[in-house]
Amino acid sequence: MRVYLGADHAGYELKVHLVNYLAKQGYEVVDVGPREFDPDDDYPAFCLHAGAGVVGNPGSLGVVIGGSGNGEQIAANKVAGVRAALAWNLEVAHLAREHNDANVVAIGARQHTIDEATAMVEAFLTTEFSGNERHARRIEQVGEYEKTRELPPLP
Repeated sequence: MRVYLGADHAGYELKVHLVNYLAKQGYEVVDVGPREFDPDDDYPAFCLHAGAGVVGNPGSLGVVIGGSGNGEQIAANKVAGVRAALAWNLEVAHLAREHNDANVVAIGARQHTIDEATAMVEAFLTTEFSGNERHARRIEQVGEYEKTRELPPLP
């Protein structure tokens, strides 16, 4: 599986770790940057490129990393077709895939140890979407809004 990784300065160290770790696990890793630590870099370009890579390569997944993961999740979600989820524990990382078919996970490097963050990324990458009808229906509703920008009727 191809995995796109992008980060900012706050997530740089974790990204470098994950690039190496995931490659050793047999993943095809695409590091969209940054290539070197820059304390003044901005996360949007890295997250948008990671998201675009995921959308452009069906079956791939993405990981975006910052200090909290919030801005990175927001930026990645601006790419049409991205469903980015902020994970803060193993259960949330697992449920992001199982229930929401998330294709990008956001991690806050300043919120977790490297081991905790690695475990969350592993949980995300190894969990399949359940395919449950109610979850699929909800994902389709969000996707339809993303295409049309028409609000659905309220129940």
